[in-house]
Amino acid sequence: MSLEAFSHSEPLTLGVELELQLVNTHDYDLAPYAEDMLRLMKKVPLPGSVVPEMTNSMIEISTAVCHSASEVLGQLTPIRDALVKSADKLNIAVVGGGTHPFQQWHERRIYDKPRFRELSELYGYLSKQFTIFGQHVHIGCPDANAALLMLHRMSRYIPHFIALSASSPYVQGQDTAFDSARLNSVFAFPLSGRAPFVLTWDDFGKYFDKMTRTGVVRSMKDFYWDIRPKPEFGTIEIRVFDTPLTIERAAALAGYVQSLGAWFLADQPFTPQEDDYLVYTYNRFQACRFGMDAVYVDPATGEHMPLREHILMTMDRIAGHAAAQGASNAMHLLRRETEAGQNDARWLRERQRQEQLLAEVSRQAAQRFRGTPA
Repeated sequence: MSLEAFSHSEPLTLGVELELQLVNTHDYDLAPYAEDMLRLMKKVPLPGSVVPEMTNSMIEISTAVCHSASEVLGQLTPIRDALVKSADKLNIAVVGGGTHPFQQWHERRIYDKPRFRELSELYGYLSKQFTIFGQHVHIGCPDANAALLMLHRMSRYIPHFIALSASSPYVQGQDTAFDSARLNSVFAFPLSGRAPFVLTWDDFGKYFDKMTRTGVVRSMKDFYWDIRPKPEFGTIEIRVFDTPLTIERAAALAGYVQSLGAWFLADQPFTPQEDDYLVYTYNRFQACRFGMDAVYVDPATGEHMPLREHILMTMDRIAGHAAAQGASNAMHLLRRETEAGQNDARWLRERQRQEQLLAEVSRQAAQRFRGTPA
């Protein structure tokens, strides 16, 4: 199979996908209600889509093409409201967060769909452990070569995205000491990590051909990279975000991506280098492990600094582009929380310290998702 042509998209447009937890309202453990939710949601006219995910306690929602963070929020709001209404009918709840804090992976069931069955046969227990929940952000690129340039520039900001969205400190009932433990599950897959350093679509096509000849890869879906091109949409897709606890934060993160993209296209501020990736895995680990308290190693200079400081410096640098994209409110939300060292992982830990019961933390997280203060 050859690499498909890179479709046209309007530069800097956005698309957002959110993988969400379905939990019962008795003990707030995951509940196998994906099919029932899909049946109810089919009856509601909404932008975007609602589709199943790997196991039957998960669901994925997505927006249509948006032009701003506020439009993303404008589309996510009616989808969220319809989800909450459907969940109430089923006596279940919908929750954000990158992991369910105490579910047991062996109790999960693969959703009955050919691709998920195929993945389950290939990856064994990893498929059930893939009951994790991420946000994916697509950003429109002017053309295929510009998409690869955007991808490798964006890779310097992977630690920012991880720390700002981290919401998976608990796995199997334990505090992992990571802010984002979800990405450790993704790393178990053989085609995860970073994309190869190629800057032209012709060279990327040659790489794709080599991979398909090995029989390991049949389509772009087989790559679980942190950022991957999506030629059918004319976008790149950033996949390192944990699903936030609120749709407001999800929209703000999309606005941050769009503002960075606008800076790249307007100013061409740096040329990515293969050597950028010398510190990529270290920076990624730091952000997963320590969140806002991570150390960031600048790929260009080798300078070490607090990640929080680098996030704020970057926000200052792209403030004008954020304003031009209508993302100032999004940036204010993220800046306020960055300055306070706050993210959703910290919110979850604070609730657990107070409640000493992860089921109660999940109940409060469900209230937070539906927009009702816990």
